[in-house]
Amino acid sequence: MKRDQWLAAPIGAGLATVLLAVAGCSTDTSGLSGHGEPVVMGMTDKVVATDPASGYDPGSWLLFNNVFQSLLSFPKGSTTPEPEAAESCGFTGGSKTYRCTLKDGLSFSNGDPLTAEDVKYSFDRIQRIKDKRGPAVMFAALDSVEAPDAKTVVFHLKSPDATFPMKIASGAGSIVDHAEYPADRLRTDGEAVGSGVYTLDSYGPEQAEFSVNSSYKGPAKPQNSGLTLKFFTGPDQLKKAVQSGGVDVAYRGLAMKDIAALDQASMHQQHGTQVVEGGSAEVMHLVFNLKDPVAGKLGVRKAVAYLLDRSSLVRDVYQRTAEPLYSVVPAGITGHNTAFFASYGDRPQPAKAAAALREAGIQGKAPLTLWATPDRFGPGTVAAVQKIAQQLNASGLFDATVRSVSTRAYDQGVAGGTFGVYVKGWIPDYPDPDNFTQPFFGKDSVLANHYSSADITGRLLPQTADQPDRGATKAAFRELQDIVAKDLPVIPIWQGKQYAVARQGVSGLEWTLDSSTVFRFWEISKSAGV
Repeated sequence: MKRDQWLAAPIGAGLATVLLAVAGCSTDTSGLSGHGEPVVMGMTDKVVATDPASGYDPGSWLLFNNVFQSLLSFPKGSTTPEPEAAESCGFTGGSKTYRCTLKDGLSFSNGDPLTAEDVKYSFDRIQRIKDKRGPAVMFAALDSVEAPDAKTVVFHLKSPDATFPMKIASGAGSIVDHAEYPADRLRTDGEAVGSGVYTLDSYGPEQAEFSVNSSYKGPAKPQNSGLTLKFFTGPDQLKKAVQSGGVDVAYRGLAMKDIAALDQASMHQQHGTQVVEGGSAEVMHLVFNLKDPVAGKLGVRKAVAYLLDRSSLVRDVYQRTAEPLYSVVPAGITGHNTAFFASYGDRPQPAKAAAALREAGIQGKAPLTLWATPDRFGPGTVAAVQKIAQQLNASGLFDATVRSVSTRAYDQGVAGGTFGVYVKGWIPDYPDPDNFTQPFFGKDSVLANHYSSADITGRLLPQTADQPDRGATKAAFRELQDIVAKDLPVIPIWQGKQYAVARQGVSGLEWTLDSSTVFRFWEISKSAGV
């Protein structure tokens, strides 16, 4: 996933010098104190972990991206990683060795120096602990890490992985102080010591307090003097807080109807708030269990694809806070195409659906149970699945029902293969087409739907992993998407948008809402008196 919200190359033969490299070009900011007013932000997500070896959820990564440094990071508005704690990084001496050189004078917020030993320690620790809620799964290709001197880190990969720079630029690449974190177990005191833009001053069930890290050395320039993050139990409480001025920013957790209403309201009706919209690569798919006696029939899956009306679904259920998605690689990501639009159209086609069912040997209405859970994938999930069932039944070709169960029962049903059709949501770990394809259609698929394609696993995924020029992977990923549209192990439903609601006088949110999925505290500023 990411975070399965339900939340992871070689150089040509004979080339010994780096071809995929990033070198420092940003202006470092040292001895920060921050400027501007402190900001209060609210959300309904919880921070599951303050230790980067454990958290693999949006709330935890929000903390990691602001408290810890990685060797690389995603600049605002960009999906290409650039140096953060590193001076430079790149593949060298072949396709399976990645080398980084650290900047001079790095230190943690407690004053300890940050050296290559800490970087090695951080990655070794993730792999040693292998917490089931942690990011170890992202580094399956990592064989070993060495620190030949205080400024040099060398990663040795088991197999080519051109996305490795993106992985270490994410929250999974957070660098911890080897003197502060146990080597073989998680830190459980709720504290965090990093070298990022902010320090975590306090953390509790109701809120977390952050202040600007005066020891930070990197490209970020904080536009505030600190941030308070408040945790709310539901969307209604969060909405009231931002409208009353209890928080300056509401992020992740507002109801879709409230976002839409505020966005369309007059200035007076908005209660002094503003709605800020940003790009997102969050997606949702309808998944078919290919061993199910009904959903396993290609003709049944084709019929569903011909009848799905994404436009009315995102209008009626999501209040246009999402966009119809017509392929497994979302818009804005390298290689995106619209394979499902080309194959099945964007409006219901009952005649083609009926023909597909006849070809599958279905006599009468096709019985189909669609499974969902209200506790994952966002507040509109069950309503969205109910809408899909209504669309199928309206054709007269299906007898579709919806079952909603707890998260635990849902996970058990998916893993046990007892569900024929179910939904999966996905927030990417890094903005590359690999993260929308490898986890779903590669070996050990997170979908657990018994789908396998020799062309995908044996040719296309290895080919793209072996290509450091990500732009050169477009043709392969487009072919992969065409295969998925033909085989129909999944049907993409929607691509999300990111929203934040802020008080008037708060700015900079447009630089925190992009497809990198990095929410940058330091870009938010607030006018005095707000």
